[in-house]
Order: sequence, then C-alpha cells, then structure tokens
Amino acid sequence: MGVGAQRTFVIAEAGVNHNGSREMACALIDVAASAGADAVKFQTFRASAMVSRFTPKADYQTRTTGADENQLEMIRKLELTEADHEALINYSRVKRIEFLSTPFDLSSLRLLTHRFQLDTIKISSGDITNAPFLLEIAETGRKVILSTGMSTLADVEVALGVLAFGYIAGASKPGAKAFAEAFVTDTGQTALREHVSLLHCTSEYPSPHSEANLKAIDTLREAFGLPVGLSDHTPGIHIPIAAVARGAQIIEKHFTLDRTLPGPDHAASLEPAELNAMVRAIRDVEGALGDGIKRPTSSEQKNRDIARRSLVAARPIRAEQCIGPDDIAVKRPGTGLSPLLYWDQLGRLAARDYREDEALDP
Repeated sequence: MGVGAQRTFVIAEAGVNHNGSREMACALIDVAASAGADAVKFQTFRASAMVSRFTPKADYQTRTTGADENQLEMIRKLELTEADHEALINYSRVKRIEFLSTPFDLSSLRLLTHRFQLDTIKISSGDITNAPFLLEIAETGRKVILSTGMSTLADVEVALGVLAFGYIAGASKPGAKAFAEAFVTDTGQTALREHVSLLHCTSEYPSPHSEANLKAIDTLREAFGLPVGLSDHTPGIHIPIAAVARGAQIIEKHFTLDRTLPGPDHAASLEPAELNAMVRAIRDVEGALGDGIKRPTSSEQKNRDIARRSLVAARPIRAEQCIGPDDIAVKRPGTGLSPLLYWDQLGRLAARDYREDEALDP
C-alpha cells in the first residue's frame, strides 16, 4: 500500500453509499478515480453475522433513514454479494485505483483475503475491542489500517497487542496476558511497524469540528511509533487538509454521488466536486510541507536583490567629505553594500563624489 512519509494516502470511503446497487458502486469508483484518490473503500458484511435483530439504529441512522426498521433490516439492503465484489475489484483495476474494504465478520474477512487476495484490511473503530476478529485478521498476515474512534490509548494498545500476537504466530494460548507480552517484544513491535497504520477518528456522523482533536494524531504517533492518519467525519474538507499539515499520512473520507440520496451515510459524505477539491488541496499541502530546511527557494532568488536594500548617498557627497548619518540612506535594490555595514561607513572620508541615491562603494 502506498503509505509513505512524502505522499498522503487518500482513501475515498464509498462505504455503503452504493445503496446495494452494483451500478452505483461502479459510479462511486469512477468518482474516486477521477478525484485522484489512491484507494476506494467499501464495506463487506453479512448483515445477520454482524448485527442481532435486537440492535437499534444509531441516532444518526434514525435521523437519515427513519425509525420504522431496526439496524439489521437497514443494513441487509446494503450487502454486496461475492459477484459484486469481483466486479468492483476488477473495475477498480481498470480505473487504476486500489480497492479496499472493511470486513465485519469472519466469512467476509475470508472472502477478502482468501478469495480476492487483498493485501490490506481496514478495521472499523467498532471492532477495536473485537479481539477474536483482530486475531483472525493478523493471522492472515495482511497489512492493517486500524481506526481508533471511541478509544483511549489503552484501548489502542490492547488491540495492537492482539495484532502483534497474531502476526508473530506465538505458540502460547491467546489471552490478555499473552497479548500484552506480544506487544512489548521486539518481534511484536517489528511486526506492528511492518503491518499496521492507525487512523485517529471521531465516531459521529457528522462529527462536530470541535471534537476533531487533531492533536491526537501526534499523540498516537508518539505513543506507538506507527504511521497515523485521520478517518474524518466532520462536514467539509478543511479538517482533513489541516490533518495533512499536522503530518497525517492517511486520510479517509466518506463520499457519495448525492447527499440527498436515501441511506444512512449519504448526508455526512462529500459530493464529487468536494472530493475533487479535497484531494487537490491535500496534494498542494503535502507539496508545501517541504523538507524543513530554511533557505531561499529557487523562485525567491530573482526577487532577493530587488526586495533587499543597500547603502546609498542620501544627498550629494563630495570627495574627502566625512560621511555622517545624514549622508547615508538605506534603499532598494540590494545589489550594493549591506545595511549591516552602515556603522562602518560613519566617519569615513568619501573616496569620490556621489550623486544622491548612488550606491556607496565598499
């Protein structure tokens, strides 16, 4: 996967905004590819394996889809079949954009890793405490992008311990103690660095700007030494752009064909023009970060002499005249004596006549 220090890996999160339609899912891939995103991401699940029939909708789901059905009934209409996945993966290849998905149950994980051989698995914030599932994911040996919404640092550390244990294939029995031990071993830490990226996240849809807490990106990076990005649910595009300026290496953002479409996530998603604008702005910002060395740029060089100043005669000066403060001015251009030498000129005898504004000789 293309995560690196210089280029932000942008994930266009289609999620369930296809509304169960393969045609709409392909249209979402078109939008993501056209915007210049690095990956387009969907969600892979069997509704009955993910949600019990007694699970209520989240508040935001009730606001966007009504209260006449429960969560199971809502998401059952949003499943993608194996044939859908095959078609979308193939179409993503045609459009030259990486296909990612978040599995929500074991059979969906196996579909992505065994059937379709995906290199990277995205884990939702809701599964950060799902230790059996995390272990299964790590045992596939795949790279992982782990969202950390609703979590403390301690929650994240426990989840990373489970992943470390799975990656290093420990012979000991799985459990809290074994996971904690795996986390602190050199082999466990190496495995995490080789496989895992973290996403700071606020799990509300949309989430308030005041709860974005972008400084937590730094906290996660300092705590775990792993690549860190942002899974953003705030309205607009300025928060993910700011995250890139803070060093986020991955940005994930929901998008839709039309925010007015029926479905749980459309209202909190970007429309195509906004996704385009976000990716362009991210590329501008990452290019603007530079290497941190303070020096004149190549485009500045041509302006330096014009913008800076030199010592010039403030009025006509005669040869052998003692130069005083009223005889020297500091004016553009900067092609003559530096103003740093102002005091060295005071009290000197002029070597020749100077006209007003003429540059003083060394």
